[in-house]
Amino acid sequence: MRKTLLVLFLVPVLLTGSPALAQNPIVPPGLYMADPTARVWEDGKLYIYGSVDESVDYYCSYNYHVLSTEDLVKWTIHRNSFSSQGEEDQVDYSDALLFAPDCQVKGNKYYLYYCQPDPDHAEGVAVSKSPTGPFQKATAIDVGEHNQIDPCLFIDDDGQAYYIWGQFTCKMARMKSDMRTLDQASITDNVVTEDEHYFHEGAHMVKRNGIYYLLYAHLGRAGMPTCIGYSTSTSPMGPFSYGGVIVDNDHCDPGNWNNHGSIMEFNGQWYVFYHRSTHNSQMMRKACMEPIFFNEDGSIDEVEMTSQGAGPPLKAGSQIPAERACLLHGNVRIQKCAPDNEELGEIRDMDKAAYKYVNFGRGVDSFYIRVRPGQSPGEISVHADMPWGPRIAYFEVEGSGEDPAWNTLSAPAEEIVGVRALWLVFSGKEEDLFSVDWVKFK
Repeated sequence: MRKTLLVLFLVPVLLTGSPALAQNPIVPPGLYMADPTARVWEDGKLYIYGSVDESVDYYCSYNYHVLSTEDLVKWTIHRNSFSSQGEEDQVDYSDALLFAPDCQVKGNKYYLYYCQPDPDHAEGVAVSKSPTGPFQKATAIDVGEHNQIDPCLFIDDDGQAYYIWGQFTCKMARMKSDMRTLDQASITDNVVTEDEHYFHEGAHMVKRNGIYYLLYAHLGRAGMPTCIGYSTSTSPMGPFSYGGVIVDNDHCDPGNWNNHGSIMEFNGQWYVFYHRSTHNSQMMRKACMEPIFFNEDGSIDEVEMTSQGAGPPLKAGSQIPAERACLLHGNVRIQKCAPDNEELGEIRDMDKAAYKYVNFGRGVDSFYIRVRPGQSPGEISVHADMPWGPRIAYFEVEGSGEDPAWNTLSAPAEEIVGVRALWLVFSGKEEDLFSVDWVKFK
């Protein structure tokens, strides 16, 4: 492992998201941020540190971005807060992909903890006077023979910092006051395990009402770490008791594999932050969030994936973009169709997509859908509540030529009021029926 890492830093570019980003996913079309760790600093803003996916062929990239918000509605993207790609004239730099990060603050400095599983499972820390970077003076963290991935830095009420990391088993050690060096004698393995706690990777710790919550990618359903699970203790280094699942991203994409996230309180409400895959892959993941709730005994209720996220239900009278779909069944997937747009694509017979939840108010008269036809005709049946629930509208989509154009179709809408789940059920004989850009009611 290299002891010193030199990196190339790029000036961040700030882009302000539209108010629609109150809903899921919280990153705009064309941007893929995974492994979201949420932090709230003294300025009152919420910051999200995560990895950046750029390909369906490998995880992550050579750069980190940071998201920030004052209200969970308007988000700012601080691009390239840290990069692992050095310049040619630099003698020693770690030109390796950056996996899930974390960030902590001490005094007037922000410490970004990163990991690079290939080629030598390196972990390190870089520093900035700004929570959004650029992070500099990167140095490796010596974790001995316990090299793994996904660092987390937790600071207890007494100021003691703890470094947490690992895959398959969770490791933890006390961090010395320099925020860069582990107390080697304190390194502890098997803090939580796969067999007893369903731990896979992606540890994150918070403290609430005297209870330490250790979150992680939970390998307990369908043989995949699709859940964010948690265990609890009254001591930062355990022993930990298994708590349960907070959110499960199963059926966010037909190729989905993992999950990774955090929980954080913001303006009096707690949220879980997690990601969903796209493009029928384990990669191209997008950060999402849901409000969560604690019971009197400190346990956390499991919440479902939604389209509305931290915002209110989607308005039926506004365009609902395809990428807001929170459940996908079959071959259909969310995929990029333009640099700043995503679609429901590769649709086959009996595929389904759900939006939770949509506010129909006192009712609607018509349903509109923007589609790009495939080679053969297909059908779209629109239902409330469940795929087999009351049918709201129905469309026949004609087949097209080799270069089909986007068309907006309309149909009468059956009576429907209030807040409901919206399901699109697709049918047809060919494999690639059509693509969907957005839906809307009037």
